[in-house]
Formats: sequence, structure tokens, C-alpha cells
Amino acid sequence: MHTLFTKPRILASSICLVWGSFFSSIVSAETESTTPQETTTIASEATSAKNVILIIGDGMDDHQITIARNYLAGVNGRLSLDTMARRSIAQVLTVSNMEPDLPVYVADSANSATSIATGTVTSRGRISTTAGSDEDLRTIVEMASEAGIKTGLVSTASVTDATVAAFYAHISLRVCENPSMMRDALLFDRIPIDCSPDMKENGGLGSISEQLVSSNLNLALGGGTKHFSPIMEGKDVSVATAAEAAGFQVLRTIEDLNSASLETRWLGLFAPSTMPIRLQGEGGRSAESPLPSFMNRVHWSQGDVTLPEPTTCEENPEFAGTPSLKLMTDRALDQLSHNNTNGFFLMIESASIDKQSHLRNACGSIGEVAQLEEALQSALGFANKNPETLIIVTADHGQAAQLVPTESLFDAFGLPVYTPGQVMRIRTPEGALMTVNYATNSFLSEEHTGVSVPVLTNSTGPFPTMLTQPDLFDIMTDHLGLAD
Repeated sequence: MHTLFTKPRILASSICLVWGSFFSSIVSAETESTTPQETTTIASEATSAKNVILIIGDGMDDHQITIARNYLAGVNGRLSLDTMARRSIAQVLTVSNMEPDLPVYVADSANSATSIATGTVTSRGRISTTAGSDEDLRTIVEMASEAGIKTGLVSTASVTDATVAAFYAHISLRVCENPSMMRDALLFDRIPIDCSPDMKENGGLGSISEQLVSSNLNLALGGGTKHFSPIMEGKDVSVATAAEAAGFQVLRTIEDLNSASLETRWLGLFAPSTMPIRLQGEGGRSAESPLPSFMNRVHWSQGDVTLPEPTTCEENPEFAGTPSLKLMTDRALDQLSHNNTNGFFLMIESASIDKQSHLRNACGSIGEVAQLEEALQSALGFANKNPETLIIVTADHGQAAQLVPTESLFDAFGLPVYTPGQVMRIRTPEGALMTVNYATNSFLSEEHTGVSVPVLTNSTGPFPTMLTQPDLFDIMTDHLGLAD
């Protein structure tokens, strides 16, 4: 809220866009649950109420889907994503913060999620606030709650992360996730962050975690424990304690989630930040750089190049003991449909498709598409019993991963051609090699791309073959009867 970005805030915002996903992926290793079993009790009640289930694969463009399909189902196989009744594409729209009439061609998760959640295009780094004028934008969650429609958010990221936050919070900088980040803060111990204009003492709504506490959400499930341990602004209790006082049942383990009362509001905090990924490269490997010979360094047409050794994808041992996206989805459907004749809005995010692509870990992204697949199957099962349920699957933006030839077409000419980036050569269950390339920069973290993103839906009615992300907001609010 309030003031325009100053130059230091613009710099901080830009740096945050590059580093946010990179560091949240690194810190996701630590978990808070030690129980490896999870059970699913599907008790969702069939009703005639109109519901919307929005599933967002963060960074899940067609490259990511194709790479995952090849590995999970085989080149001739099909994912549940491929069985949806309608397929469309969405143009991702972004504008400059300093010149809101000027387009920016590559988005971040904050502004793209804001487009979907509010129907308004904004600038990168913003959470449901306008570019330039910094005015709060009404979200579909707020509209639904005011209409007596239940609302829930599920993510494998922190429940304060950009995509999730855009549905309930309003703040000018996505990294203002807890009270300790609001003033005189250092991001990653070195980058100054100033979120003070959004503090309550200055007429703002407070940090993102504080805004979740004051929201009307029926549930929020994901990671983010560390953002609920700081002390609330102007109070002497932690954000987590304030959440309990506001009526949230705070859940920290699989057992908590499975046994939570359907009559209460839920705040699931199952990891300090981003939840652990399901798959990883063998021995933790990710993409690596090709190694040109001495002669190739002398002249590009001479010598040869050694490509990274192939790897396989393996289970990440840190994934055990935390709720899967499917379990969180199943329990969210149980809670939101319980004694409910008014319908609900549920957003489900598989966050680390994007976060692992930043880290050049194709296996990590594949595992998180698999998690999205399982959540989609649960959603489709619910919709089969509740035919007034609209399911939309989409992405917020494109990502860096490219499916490229394992053997260059130029090999036939004896030319040692290779990528200027880094590659991960994965041996698939079919026995073939699949090569995934990352080359948006030479930095520690890859960047987003400006490609249009897929839109898949179970709707059998007319559906646009091409739309923009704000159009998704209109489709969802229309289905719920919230359109003005």
C-alpha cells in the first residue's frame, strides 16, 4: 500500500525476483515431521453447489509438461493433464511499475498470480496491488468470502510465498513475508529491504503472514513455519499464536492434518519454508556444463566436447514425513465441502516446478509435475461427484528448461556443437536419454521466460482458445456468481 517504490526498493524488488525462488528451494531441506506414513480419507460430500478448483503449476509451461510426460508416462503415454476436456493458452501480461502503460514481457509469480487472483495486470514483485499507484486490488478469495463461499489455498511453497499470497494479501513487495522483514531488514543477510510503508503503524495491512491471520480463509496448507514465529507488529505474541487466537487450528504434521476437525479453520505449516521435493537427480546432481577440449577453445570448429554423464531421477529422502500435495488436496476438499451448500474456491499450487528449474534440476521439476498430476486426479474425482465443479489447470509463467537434442543435428557434419548453458542428461524409464538445457543466464539461478502458458479445464462448454491471465479471473468469478 501507499508510496511508490523508491530506487532502493526497485533494486531490492529486482534482486528478490532472481533470488527468491533460488533460496527458498535451498532452505526447503529441513522438515518438521518425522512420520513417513500418510493416509487419505476421502469424505468429500456431494452437493449441487458451484465450486472452482484452480491448479497452478508454477513455471509449468509446455516444455515442463513434455519433459515430465516423457519421464512419467513415456513418449506415447498420457498424463491426466492430457485428458482434460478443453485446452487453451493464456498470454502472461506484465507492466512496468514506473510506467504502468509500458509492457514488460517476462513476469514473476507475484504479478502473474495477481492477474489471475484479481483480474488486473500489475508489475513484478507486487502482491495484489496496482503498478505505480500502489492501490489494493480485490481478490477472488475476498469476493468469495464476502458472498459466503468457502475459500482455501494449498501449496508446496510457504503459504506466504508469492503465488499463494496474491489471493489474500496486499503488499508492494513480495518478500515482506513476516513482521521481521518489514523495516531495517536484510534479505539473505545483505540486501536492504524496506517494507515500512505497509506496516500497520503507517496505515498498511502488515506483513503477508499477518494478513493471512486477519483473512477470512477457511484453510491454508503448505510450508512457512519460519514466517509465523516472529512477533506480531504492536503485540507480544507470535504470528502463529495470533493465528490460533483468530480461530485457526495450526497443523504441523501428517497426523495433525489427518485428524484435524472439519469444523475448524486450518493453517498447515509443514516445513520452515518451501516443502521438500519428491524427486532429485542421482546423488543430488543437477545440470552441468559441457567441457570443451583445448582445441575447441582455440577454435569452435576444432576438437571435441565432453557432455555431462547421464543421470537418473531418484526419490528425495527428505520428502518422506511431509504431506504430499495430493494429501493436502484431499483434506482440503474434505474440509471445504463439509456441510457446505454455498460452494468453495480452492487454489492448489505445485510450486517447485519453478523453484527446481531455477536450480537447473530437471528431476526436481518432474517430481513436482507428478505431484500436480496426483492433485488433479483428486480434483477430477471430486468433480465427478460434484458436476458443478469447474477445474482450471494453468501456469503463472514460463521457465528456463528446454528439451533439446541429446545428439546435436550438427554432429553429422563433424562439428562439436554444444550449449552455452548447462544440461542435465536423464535416462528415462524407457531406456532413452532425455537432455534438458538451461541457458537463460550464467548466474546461480535461471530466470523465467515470456512464453504463453497452457490452460486446461474440465469444462465441456465453450472456452476461449486464446485468453489472457486476467480472463481467468472473469471465468472463475462468473462460475461462482461473483461477477459484477
